[in-house]
Amino acid sequence: MPRSPVPSLQDELDRISQNTRALVQPERLAISEQQTAELFATGIEGRILRAGAKAPEFTLPDALTGKQVSSADLLALGPLVIKFFRGRWCPYCVTELEIWRDLHAEVRGMGAFFVAISPQTRRHNDFTLQQHHLPFPILSDADAAVAEQFGIAYGVPEADRDYYKGILVNIPLVNSGNMYKNATEASWRLPLPALFVVRQDGTIAFSEGHADFRVRPEPADVLEALAGLVPSSHPSR
Repeated sequence: MPRSPVPSLQDELDRISQNTRALVQPERLAISEQQTAELFATGIEGRILRAGAKAPEFTLPDALTGKQVSSADLLALGPLVIKFFRGRWCPYCVTELEIWRDLHAEVRGMGAFFVAISPQTRRHNDFTLQQHHLPFPILSDADAAVAEQFGIAYGVPEADRDYYKGILVNIPLVNSGNMYKNATEASWRLPLPALFVVRQDGTIAFSEGHADFRVRPEPADVLEALAGLVPSSHPSR
């Protein structure tokens, strides 16, 4: 049967941006814009693993159970959708996760698996899972080490850290459990909010990530890529 229309994620994110522009001081918005431009200028988007590349294998702890989850084990059962997100402090990230929460049954109906990965501690990933009622695993990627293998990890420059402190986002605390004064460089590392679809042979079928955190892959495009991997004996809904 044909799929139901998929809601536009970008429309939801644009609403967040509009509300932010209405509520936040222009000078603070200008700092965020500059940070985004500087991240783009590093060329990070050119380092993202593309379709056709081999996806790195990983084993990471699950937020809910603490058990190690292996990408190889999941791929033995079906295609894998991997969603990297920055943290529970990012309204764009949690909005995206909630969209995928509502689409999770469709992903599973295609015989695929969905996992979300962030550098947050297991405790903060569990907060994310419970607060937003997410049906899929969230895995903790300490120091964004797996994100680095996918080409999407970066460190928040020291000059930009006061900005996060000023908006009361304690990245080192959610990533390592340490406060600012005890923060290591690794605890300031984040992933681009990227998404990958991986075939069962381990090759990437879909890849998208952006230096601008306000832009995310459209779920409709991801589901279309995933539908192309579904065996005829396992029709999508």
